[in-house]
Amino acid sequence: MIASVAGQVTAVGADSAVVEVGGVGVLVHCAPGTLAGLRAGEPARLSTSLVVREDSLTLYGFASDDERAVFELLQTASGVGPRLALAMLAVHAPNALRMAVASADLKALTMVPGIGQKGAQRIVLELKDRLGAPAQVVGAALNGGGRPPWRDQVHSGLVGLGYSARDADEAVAAVAPEADAEVAAGRAPQVAALLKSALRVLSVR
Repeated sequence: MIASVAGQVTAVGADSAVVEVGGVGVLVHCAPGTLAGLRAGEPARLSTSLVVREDSLTLYGFASDDERAVFELLQTASGVGPRLALAMLAVHAPNALRMAVASADLKALTMVPGIGQKGAQRIVLELKDRLGAPAQVVGAALNGGGRPPWRDQVHSGLVGLGYSARDADEAVAAVAPEADAEVAAGRAPQVAALLKSALRVLSVR
């Protein structure tokens, strides 16, 4: 198994990037959030998962080992292949997926293109004991330092659904007061709820 690749990024596309490793350009399929952190001409390291099929070898890349682990665990559920698993990570960060599965939040799961109500129920049933408990995020949301994690997660989710980066930026700004209200109440902003609000903003434009 190819666990990671490291080298200079030579190209970044809509759903993949090319990383030069030992003189060989390796095509790595990534979620929008991971691609957003890559720049052509700059070095990068990606955790990777190699998916082997009879007629293909496809490498998927992730910004962290945790994303890769969740990507692989998602595929243990019936009907979830690598592309759907990657789509889930495009809409929800790993911890948001853990929260959605742990709390049986079917609405959050059905925000992912390709997942219907029955599919979401099946994912909850099959993965609730596999993904692990969600990490506590309230402290991170309230620490006041740096860019709040929810912003990047909602932005990546919108881009993954086909919206432009500019539209995503505007929608994130529009739902910021909702997130701020959650923080003020001592709660961590829920990415799934914010993404839904952002989609509502974009739908009425």
